[in-house]
Amino acid sequence: MSWTADEIAAIAAAEIPEGAFVNLGIGQPERIADFIPAGREVVLHSENGILGMGPRPPAAEEDMELINAGKKPVTLIPGGAFFHHADSFAMIRGGHIDICVLGAYEVAANGDIANWTTGKDGVPAVGGAMDLVAGARSVRVITTHTTRAGHPKLLQMLSLPATGRGVVDRIYTELGIFKPMGETYRLLRAAPGETLDAIAARTGAPLRQAD
Repeated sequence: MSWTADEIAAIAAAEIPEGAFVNLGIGQPERIADFIPAGREVVLHSENGILGMGPRPPAAEEDMELINAGKKPVTLIPGGAFFHHADSFAMIRGGHIDICVLGAYEVAANGDIANWTTGKDGVPAVGGAMDLVAGARSVRVITTHTTRAGHPKLLQMLSLPATGRGVVDRIYTELGIFKPMGETYRLLRAAPGETLDAIAARTGAPLRQAD
C-alpha cells in the first residue's frame, strides 16, 4: 500500500507554501507541476529559462518549443516569462529560489545528497543540481526508497560522489516522508499500511518516529 508516483508528487506539492518560487528537478520532481493545489500561487522555475511554468499540456496539444529542463512539454501560466539560460542560473546562484525538489541516487542522514553520477562506471550528469543545492533556501528530495536491486537509498553516509553537503531538508519516497537529523532519520509520515519497523528494515541508517 505504498504511495504511487502521482501520490508522492501531490503530497510534496501540498507542502509547498503560498508564494514560493520553486525549481523542479528532472524526473519524478517534474510531476509536482501537475499537482499544485488549486488557488495556491506557486511560481515554478525551470533552469533552461522559464518562470511561471505550468502543468503538462493535454495530449496532442504539446508544443515542443515549450519544454522544461528535462525536455518534456509544459505549459506557461498567465504572467510567465522566458529568459536566457545565464539569467536563469543567476536567479539560482543569487538565492532567489525558495525551494528546489530533486531526485537522488543517495541521501545521507546528515543531509548530504548524491544525484549527479552513479560512480566510476556511471555517466556524469551534473546539470544545475550543484548550483541548486547551494543556492536554494530549502532542498527537498523525491526518490524511490531503495534501488532496483533493493539496496537502501537513505543511508548513514554517502557511497557516491556528493552533489551537496548537509543541504537536504525533507525526503519523499513511496514509504513515507523523512527528515535527516544528523545521524538518524525522523519519520514524519508513513504511507498507508507501512510501519516504522518495516520502513526501518529498508533504510540504511537509524530511523525514529517523529514526536
